Amino acid sequence: MVSSKAATPEAYLAELPPERREVVSRVRDLVNANIPDGYRETVAWGMLCWGIPLERYPDTYNGQPLGYAAVAAQKNHYSLYLNCIYASEERTQRLKEAYAAAGKKLDMGKSCIRFKKVEDLAEDVLAEAIRSVPPDEFIAEYERVRAR
Repeated sequence: MVSSKAATPEAYLAELPPERREVVSRVRDLVNANIPDGYRETVAWGMLCWGIPLERYPDTYNGQPLGYAAVAAQKNHYSLYLNCIYASEERTQRLKEAYAAAGKKLDMGKSCIRFKKVEDLAEDVLAEAIRSVPPDEFIAEYERVRAR
């Protein structure tokens, strides 16, 4: 599945074949166990997303919740999006170094970590990255970038 029309995380997972549901569920559990308070899980852009709700921060460039993390089952792989990494060169570098130290190969775009199976992920490294930015700090980073 590249994009879903599901309205809830549970509906998104229900659309997936069992083996893909298992992988996405495990990554979802990793995010939910480590995401700081103040982010909300939803479905947006056809994937599971965690972001700052509009009632907390409505001033986004696209009128959508400010996205922090997302996970999707793509056609030939899975994607974990971490905007907290994309927003900081220092955090990006730390993630790359920690992945290398864990002996894992990192297949990464700007915010997207692509993987074929859960075992490809350095889960402890990702847990730390997910925990790294509370909502107030993420909003402040977003506002600094937008002000440029």
